[in-house]
Amino acid sequence: MDEILSLIESIFSEGSLIKMVLGNPRKKSLPYKKAVLRPVMIKDVPMFQAEYHYEKKVFTENYDREAAISLICELITEDFKNIDIFTENNDFQILASKPDNPRIVKRAATKDASCRREEHDRQKNRIIPEGKPCAFLTRLGVMDAEGNVYKKYYSKYRQINRYLEILSDVEDHLPKDLIRVIDFGCGKAYLTFAIYYYLHEIKGRKVDIIGLDLKDDVIDFCNSVAADLGYDRLNFMKGDIADFTADGADMVVTLHACDTATDYSLINAVRWNAQVILSVPCCQHELFRQIEDEVEDPILKHGIIKDKFTELLTDGLRGLKLEEAGYKVQMTEFTTLEHTSKNIMIKAVKTGLRGDKRSRKAVREYEALVQRYKVSPTIDRL
Repeated sequence: MDEILSLIESIFSEGSLIKMVLGNPRKKSLPYKKAVLRPVMIKDVPMFQAEYHYEKKVFTENYDREAAISLICELITEDFKNIDIFTENNDFQILASKPDNPRIVKRAATKDASCRREEHDRQKNRIIPEGKPCAFLTRLGVMDAEGNVYKKYYSKYRQINRYLEILSDVEDHLPKDLIRVIDFGCGKAYLTFAIYYYLHEIKGRKVDIIGLDLKDDVIDFCNSVAADLGYDRLNFMKGDIADFTADGADMVVTLHACDTATDYSLINAVRWNAQVILSVPCCQHELFRQIEDEVEDPILKHGIIKDKFTELLTDGLRGLKLEEAGYKVQMTEFTTLEHTSKNIMIKAVKTGLRGDKRSRKAVREYEALVQRYKVSPTIDRL
């Protein structure tokens, strides 16, 4: 391992690394099957980004030089048997099926230096790019006048772009003429403004967007910003999700509507025959007080496990109710866990009819779950 450490430190010192790929797990129980390490520049600071490849997703984490070296040594001794190292000058393969006696094989370089990702932030093909002023982000304090994202708002900036990526995936399901959008529990309305900016300013679509919240100061602030920006089809209103009435909506969105507020937003969306629903739930406490199951009791006696389990059950039942109503439902990761643990988005697109084959199957599955766990969720009203 001293030889491996010396090699890695040498590569890092000369700055020639393109990427490292760690594979061939030491044990089948390892949750991720591959790890990739690359040099990146983040806010003009040289860092190393590790990608952890799970079966259906990839998580990333950034490290400084010393932490990256420690990570590699840990991964090769505990998790993986092989490392393939690609540099500008040479390639190296480390074979460490026996951690105390690894072999290092040196070969001619196979990757061009242009493969390096030296500008990590800029290479991201974001809908709202950094370095280009965006009026609503400047007004909301996310960017400065030159388009630079303030450090403390960088997670919010990534969240906004991630949301717009998801919106772009479902845009074709929205009407071709006027698009009516309601954002329940909009708060300071970063995402409400982003939706308007994307659909109207970037895509040139005709929109009518309402942001709903309970706080007078929030509503006044958001209406003031919308007026300053000339967003004349964006309005903010005070109201409760549970009893809000409207003529209809083509898209309903919620971000962290607490507990049953998410259910009421979904119920309204279905009642209006909304074509698209984008909902990120929060604080799913309702079933925590109801759930009963003799088989699961040995694990549900632990409050932290019960809380996580009932969160997943709540969202699963919501998804089935939407499928019953004719929606194609996907549960997708909205943001990375470093931003918030409430990172599951319910993405629903109206593609079917209540009573079709998928709908009938969802009814059976829903009934089986509520009977097993003896729960009566608010979404049952849908």
